[in-house]
Amino acid sequence: MSEVGNQEKLSPQGRKAFLGAYFSFTVDMFDVYLPIVALTPAMIYFQPSTLSPTIATTLFYLVFILSMLGRPVGSFIFGNLADKIGRKRTNQTSLAGVALCTLFMALLPGYSIWGLWGITILAILRFVSGIFMGGVYTSANTLAMEYSPHNKRGPLGGFINSGAPTGNLLISLITSALLVTMSSSSDSIYTVWGWRIPFLIGAFLTFVMYIYYSRKVDESKVWKESVNKNSSPLKELFKGDNFKQLLQVLILMTGIWFTVNGLTSALPGILKILGVNSLDISNAQLLASLFSIPAYLLAGLISQKIGRKPTISILGIITFTIVPILYFWMLKSGFQNTITLNILVVLVTVLSQSVFGVLTAYITERFHTGVRASGYGIGYSFGIIIPAFSPFYMLGLSAFMPYIYTPVVLIVISGILITIAALIGPETKDVVFNSSNNNSIQEADGTGADLGASWN
Repeated sequence: MSEVGNQEKLSPQGRKAFLGAYFSFTVDMFDVYLPIVALTPAMIYFQPSTLSPTIATTLFYLVFILSMLGRPVGSFIFGNLADKIGRKRTNQTSLAGVALCTLFMALLPGYSIWGLWGITILAILRFVSGIFMGGVYTSANTLAMEYSPHNKRGPLGGFINSGAPTGNLLISLITSALLVTMSSSSDSIYTVWGWRIPFLIGAFLTFVMYIYYSRKVDESKVWKESVNKNSSPLKELFKGDNFKQLLQVLILMTGIWFTVNGLTSALPGILKILGVNSLDISNAQLLASLFSIPAYLLAGLISQKIGRKPTISILGIITFTIVPILYFWMLKSGFQNTITLNILVVLVTVLSQSVFGVLTAYITERFHTGVRASGYGIGYSFGIIIPAFSPFYMLGLSAFMPYIYTPVVLIVISGILITIAALIGPETKDVVFNSSNNNSIQEADGTGADLGASWN
């Protein structure tokens, strides 16, 4: 058994790996939310002005979800590579791909020059970028967690995932600053040129992370010492106990991605329909991201104290009970007052998204070393596929209820799925990562019990 990742203190190389994973996730989420935050005020640049608000919102939302749909493809490709050729090399390839795609997006002409080809190529680049994004967190997060002491994986995993709201915070800050100095009307400087600045920044930051991994981060020693590197990780993942564990993770992530698509991603467009100006929307998202950072860290810490299973269960119950009420209240009257709007956006975001602070530790603990990157990447990303079509579910639901309230239904479904998945899964916080192809739970007498496919 390798002792790497099971020691009491984080090694110097481990600290570099965790900083790399945190900043990679920050840059990843910065790029993910570029169309939601930076491009929303300028989407008229890529669209005909005659579109109805509902169709325009759906079209811009499709640009976003294409990158999300690319992530499962990327996790499938790069998760397999990370298990076969190593976490570090796979991450470097993924970072280079994201940087190039983001740079090309920043150079695109709009509807007046290329017609619908502009938004078509934007959508294609978002999909390809999403494929590479799937490789970034699949490899970087797995590498970092394999350096973690087993009794610190909860808070350290929360630290990695806090890169998500950090990335959203950065893009919101930059966009808000640009909108303060530039108008977002159909022919303004921001609409034509200003939105490109965040894209260029995203490309630059991603390239910086590529250099960081090249010079500072070593390959995971747990992976280097593992057996059967020449086997087929994907084939092994989709059979027996590994497949059962994957199914449980997919149920969990389907619920969580329904929250992301039904709440965070749809909210800017819906608030725009309600007449909230772009700057107020960006500021509300900025505050939500700011408060989400300590919330993720706290969720990871709590999961180390009381367990991953009860932490996820509690957050799932909150998501289908309290969050829909707050969301409905926000859309009913909260948008009429900026302070009330900010408070409600922060509350619904923090309460529904804090579960992300538990995920990196929990999902990597579900799979042994030989399939860990594949299991983590596919489990984390393939759950997005069904929720990715949320704009169409919302359009369908609008036949029975006002369009602006349709995300409430998705949020309720989300919380129920999260709770069910947590309850049928095992507790994993005491899992010890081995270099052999199994995980074990550290017992008081020092013996190990195979985690296997325990679902209770």
